[in-house]
Amino acid sequence: MNSAVRMASESPAPPRARAVPRAWVVLAILGSVYIINFLDRQLLSILAKPIQDELGVTDAQLGRITGLYFALFYCIIAIPVGWLADRTNRARVLSFACALWSVATVACGLVSTYPGLAAARMSVGIGEAGGVPPSHAIISDCFPPEKRGTALGIYNLGPPLGQALGVAFGASIAAAYSWRRAFILLGAVGVIAAVVVFLFVRDPVRGGLDARPAAANGDMADVREHFWTTCRYFFAHPVLLLVSLASGATQFVTYATINFTTLFLMREKGMTLSDIAVYYALLVGIGIGAGIYTSGRLVDRMVPRSKAAYATVPAAALAAAIPFFIGFVWAPSWPLAMVFLAGPMFFNYFYLSPAIALVQQTVQPQRRVLSSALLLLVMNLIGLGLGPTYLGAASDYFRATHPHHSLQLAFYTLVPFYFLAVALYLVLARVLRREQRLDAELMR
Repeated sequence: MNSAVRMASESPAPPRARAVPRAWVVLAILGSVYIINFLDRQLLSILAKPIQDELGVTDAQLGRITGLYFALFYCIIAIPVGWLADRTNRARVLSFACALWSVATVACGLVSTYPGLAAARMSVGIGEAGGVPPSHAIISDCFPPEKRGTALGIYNLGPPLGQALGVAFGASIAAAYSWRRAFILLGAVGVIAAVVVFLFVRDPVRGGLDARPAAANGDMADVREHFWTTCRYFFAHPVLLLVSLASGATQFVTYATINFTTLFLMREKGMTLSDIAVYYALLVGIGIGAGIYTSGRLVDRMVPRSKAAYATVPAAALAAAIPFFIGFVWAPSWPLAMVFLAGPMFFNYFYLSPAIALVQQTVQPQRRVLSSALLLLVMNLIGLGLGPTYLGAASDYFRATHPHHSLQLAFYTLVPFYFLAVALYLVLARVLRREQRLDAELMR
């Protein structure tokens, strides 16, 4: 595998070249690391109930530790990490980041107070900041443009698979031993993954498989361009800004939901850790995974005809998810709730692959890691930072008058954010159609 990937980095491929021979192996390794990334990230939410019971954590505190506190470090550190990876070896940055967040995950299982847990959690965020942006760029340089949507769709199976495995193994280990043992054992797996990345993944040539000739991307000395140049470019570009805001509004719902669903199902629907480990794990893995992969395939098929598909696909999916989401929150029993939850689990995640593919396609190769980090900055500050924080605070607010159904009422308040996300995607679709018309006129 080393020699094959190294060949891709030593000899730039011509325009529209096929993916390098071992690109799929590299994708498998990076996808596995992303699974571990999301597994470690979501483990705290999965084990929220036993952690609350032992440490006395409130819903609002849980929302902050899984949302705002984590997101501040995860998002802010991602920017300098993206800038560093654009200048250096992206695979080495990924390997170091994986080791850091895995050690921090182990630390989460060793703490005895809420402040200690918060500090360990923030350390996980610092490490995970270096995980996704370098991987996006490596994958984009291993696959030609017409295959990137599918490749990124496969890579983005990391969140559902990580969540599913986290539910299955985390809940099973916690039920058999303790929630602390789950953090320690699963964190150790991440350390092993960091070693695998260091030994077997090589950094491919930047822009080697792009459709445009290398000269059209500018002198490679531009890789050294000032950090703020790329930041200004990103936030001044209407497409990049809109896709970031639309994705952030979507993540407000998805992260609020995923970070509190386990607690909601156990506390208000009557599920046990053993039930969670089987039924919820299967629903997450199959539902979210199918949604992410399907969206990537749809984008690859539809974008050649209309670039607006980057926006219309997630908009239609989010609109379809709304009635299922309301049914999930309303359902009086957990089996019925799980039936309704299959809808949001499938449709809520149609945004991710199109958003990443659109950003990677829009920016120059030497800006891909940093641009991906900027996308994640906006998405996660809004979604990961504010979504769980808001839902936890809302639940504590409703607890005074509805102590047994405070989370249910809090979940209902997420419905307007669905409509906000759909509206932003429709605006993005209009901008993309206008750009496509202008490009067509210039080609005449």
